[in-house]
Amino acid sequence: MSLPQRVRLVEVGPRDGLQNESQPISVADKVMLVNELTDAGLGYIEVGSFVSPKWVPQMAGSAQVFANIARKDGVTYAALAPNMRGFEDALAAGVKEVAVFAAASEAFSQRNINCSISESLDRFLPIMEAARLHGIKVRGYVSCVLGCPYEGDVDPKQVAAVANELIAMGCYEVSLGDTIGTGTPGATRELFNTVAGQIPRGRLAGHFHDTYGQALANIYASLEEGIQVFDSSVAGLGGCPYAKGASGNVASEDVLYMLNGLGIETGIDLDKLIAAGQRISQVLGRANGSRVAKARLSA
Repeated sequence: MSLPQRVRLVEVGPRDGLQNESQPISVADKVMLVNELTDAGLGYIEVGSFVSPKWVPQMAGSAQVFANIARKDGVTYAALAPNMRGFEDALAAGVKEVAVFAAASEAFSQRNINCSISESLDRFLPIMEAARLHGIKVRGYVSCVLGCPYEGDVDPKQVAAVANELIAMGCYEVSLGDTIGTGTPGATRELFNTVAGQIPRGRLAGHFHDTYGQALANIYASLEEGIQVFDSSVAGLGGCPYAKGASGNVASEDVLYMLNGLGIETGIDLDKLIAAGQRISQVLGRANGSRVAKARLSA
C-alpha cells in the first residue's frame, strides 16, 4: 500500500504529557505552550483534562487554560472528559471536542479505573448522549493495544471489539494506544489489519510510546497500513508510568521530521515546534525528549 499524502498529528503534550510531570506547572506556562503549538501549525491540540485534581493534580486549572488560550479558527482544542462531571465542566469551558478512554485489557481496566471494560464503556453512554445533544464531537482512546503490564500480550480481536463499541456509541475516531511501548512493526500491522476488518482505516489513529524505541518504526508500519492520524507529544513530554525512567510518548518533532522526509504533508513548521518543545522543557527543568530537537539545537 502506498503511503498517505497527508497526515494529521494530534498533539497530546499539554494533557497526556504534562499530567505525568511531578512539579506544578502554572496556567500561564500551559497557555504559552498551547499558543506556541497553535502558531507552529498544529491543527489538533489536546489542551487539558476535566478530572478530579485529587487524582491528576497537574490538570487542575484546565478551565482557566481554555479561557486564556488564543484560539485559532480551524484548530481543534480538545479535552479528556472521562465522566459526566468532567463533560459538564468541559462544556462550561467552551470545549468543542472531548475524549473518552477504555482499555483493551481487563486487568489494566481494573487496576487503572477499578472496573471492567464493559462497565467502563457503560459509563460513557450518558456522555455520548449529552455530546449528541450539545453538538460536541467525541474521540475514543483504547489503551494497552499491543501489550499490558499485567496481562502481557493482548489479542488484536479484543482491541477490535472495544474499538467497535466506541464507534457504535458515537466516537468519530478511535486512537489505538501502545501504552507500555512494547509493540513492534509486525504486531502493529497485524493489529491495524484486524481492527480494520470492522472499522474503516479512516476512523483509526495510532498512539505509540517509545519505551522500547519502536515508536517511529510502528508509525511507519501504520502508514503502510493506510493510517493517517497519529498522536504525539512535543519534546516527548510524558514518561511511561509503568517502566521507571523509560520514555513515554513519541516526540512530535521526531514524527514530523520523519514525515517531512517521506514527503508527507502536515502543515506544521518544524522549527517552531522545536522552539515550543525546548521552551516547555526549560520551564520543567528537564532534558528535551526529542532527538531531532537535541540534534538541531546542538548543531
